[in-house]
Amino acid sequence: MRDIAILGESKLARTLGNRYMGRGINVIFGVKNDFEITDIEWKIYNKLSDKVLPYQEAIQKADVIFICCENDCLKTVCQLLLQAESQDKIIVDCTNGVYSSGLESNTSAIKKLLGGKNLFKAFNNLGLDYPNSDPLGIIQETYYCGDNNEHKQKLKKWIELAGFKAIDAGEFENATLLEAFYHLKMKISNQQQQSSNCHFKLISV
Repeated sequence: MRDIAILGESKLARTLGNRYMGRGINVIFGVKNDFEITDIEWKIYNKLSDKVLPYQEAIQKADVIFICCENDCLKTVCQLLLQAESQDKIIVDCTNGVYSSGLESNTSAIKKLLGGKNLFKAFNNLGLDYPNSDPLGIIQETYYCGDNNEHKQKLKKWIELAGFKAIDAGEFENATLLEAFYHLKMKISNQQQQSSNCHFKLISV
């Protein structure tokens, strides 16, 4: 099983990292150079050898990379991925762009910067604040898309290893639809004018 790097200081990054470490996977967390480790959980990770590293070092050490960072860090992450000659790495974008008319997905923007063939979308329906967005643990599935090759089958296994049902959303071009799906649920939650979050579930009839 390959080593994985999870880039970002978000709750989603920590949650996915914990799930994979709980299954015996070697996880490296990539963080900003100026990231201040104040949270107790990050302090625990930092005491473990090679667990919390700057983005660049984490990228170099891993073959599978999950991008779970804030949007203002994406350009830096992409530049570092280019420098690391990441053509053979599997890169999974777990983020969502800022909602606007004529939405272009973060994944499409990353694709323009990186090129390459091994870029996929997954876990974005959870949001970077997960599990705060799902305190009852209702979300049991995530949607993924990307070019249909052997790496996509590997990603399906990674998703299942994290404890989610993996639902194939088709080719890479559908990343924009997955982000729109996320923004729609956020709009509905806001429209409800209550503190709880709304989530979608796929039902076959």
